[in-house]
Amino acid sequence: MTLECINPDDLPTPEMYTQVVVATGSKLVFVSGQQPEDTHGKLVGHGDFAAQARLAFGNLGRALAAAGARPEQVCKITIYVVDYKRDEHVPIIQEAQVALFGDHKPANVVVGIATMSPGYLIEVDAIAVIDHTTESYIPGRSSGRRRRR
Repeated sequence: MTLECINPDDLPTPEMYTQVVVATGSKLVFVSGQQPEDTHGKLVGHGDFAAQARLAFGNLGRALAAAGARPEQVCKITIYVVDYKRDEHVPIIQEAQVALFGDHKPANVVVGIATMSPGYLIEVDAIAVIDHTTESYIPGRSSGRRRRR
């Protein structure tokens, strides 16, 4: 599996994601939205966005592992946030995202929404590409603004 992360010269270079990800592999993994729930389906961190973000990303990692996928094989995530306020939420999302992905930056979108189930503030889904001959992951950028993973 190879992910080629591209930040074109004529687009801004984002800190927490990649503008374009080209994925090559033999198996797609689609992870449903992961919410800040414990193993019994109970909300954790009522009213605490940071606690909910950490658990939602942690649950995403567990779901990926169940499919045999690793975080660095994720090519896209979608993050849903209730009453999204960029300046308030982005630093918290970044911390939770880095805890799971390290320096891997999949393509992503943050979607502000009006409501979820009562008390829920964030949900994260993902798409990963895997195969049985996965290449070794080497962090960092190669020449230009492209990275192969």
